[in-house]
Amino acid sequence: MSDLISTLQLIRSENIGPRTFYMLVNKYGSPQNALAALPEIAAKGGKRQIKICPRDVAEKELNKTAKAKIKMLIYSDLAYPNLLTETYDAPPILFYKGNAELLRKEIIGMVGTRNSSAGGCAMARKLAIELGEAGVVVASGLARGIDAEAHKASLQSGTIAVVAGGLDTVYPAENEKLFKQIEEQGLLLGENPIGTSPQSRHFPQRNRIIAGIALGVVVVEAAKKSGSMITADYALREGREVFAVPGNPLDPRYSGTNYLLKNGAVLVENAEDVLQNMGAPKPGKLFEIHNDYESELTEAELPEIEDARGDIVGKLGLTPIGVDEIAQQTELPVSLVNEVLLELEIAGKIDRIWGNKITLKAA
Repeated sequence: MSDLISTLQLIRSENIGPRTFYMLVNKYGSPQNALAALPEIAAKGGKRQIKICPRDVAEKELNKTAKAKIKMLIYSDLAYPNLLTETYDAPPILFYKGNAELLRKEIIGMVGTRNSSAGGCAMARKLAIELGEAGVVVASGLARGIDAEAHKASLQSGTIAVVAGGLDTVYPAENEKLFKQIEEQGLLLGENPIGTSPQSRHFPQRNRIIAGIALGVVVVEAAKKSGSMITADYALREGREVFAVPGNPLDPRYSGTNYLLKNGAVLVENAEDVLQNMGAPKPGKLFEIHNDYESELTEAELPEIEDARGDIVGKLGLTPIGVDEIAQQTELPVSLVNEVLLELEIAGKIDRIWGNKITLKAA
């Protein structure tokens, strides 16, 4: 219980996101130790005080969650999905309702447009049924259209709905019946606490979890600029296979899937196309695991850190720059650069974006 509370405190503290959470845990050995170190780290980064989530606030969240019959998994639990731990910014805490054993099976994500065609819905149902018959669990985002059809067709064989808000909030409201069916027969999964109403920023976060728990993602119908394409992008970045259903080039609902096919996605006409191409994740160009932080400074580097801060800050701007590039330009060890960047991040001075790149926070 103490690990759960300290994990919750740390991820709920000011300026701590998933990536920073893992850096701190890797550096200090545990969430408890990281919490104790936060004030000093923030001060070194130029922030006088940092808002740390109080223990009683974390305990209240745990109690509310339990009363709602929602369970929690933290990153160190054996039941936490293995594939998700390999992703860039895996959620330190997952909330769930239903059958968590589904996370141990082979999973394929299936996503598509909300404004789906009859043909697209039929294809989603067909693929979901065939994948289920082969023992594969189907994960999607509980949206109307393709997502809902994929869930309905895989209720009996195994389906996971990754939601954007808290698990006490049904969104969209029209899927309330399906929400309850998945709770009883499948798995509801999310990273946001009870009482969270879905906001626009939550949906890309949800999409990364769909891609993260799956061996691959099937895009059935999607415009070129859509949430489904964001899910496909996350899958590609994490070395997962991307599958796409071809469609009429005159139909804008297939502009995204046809684009994916032109750029190397696996063409899907039936579930066999997916099953034959499922495999272990392969490192992509931007693939990184969340525990790659170099935390130990050598004795020779320790005196240098005070002088290094100014040099490192001088290389930062609103244009993203990689950690390795900062180290190269300043001629400083990566371990020292990481140490200063962690201080600046916790102080709220910088943002870290995908690919381990850094930008100064806009004023």
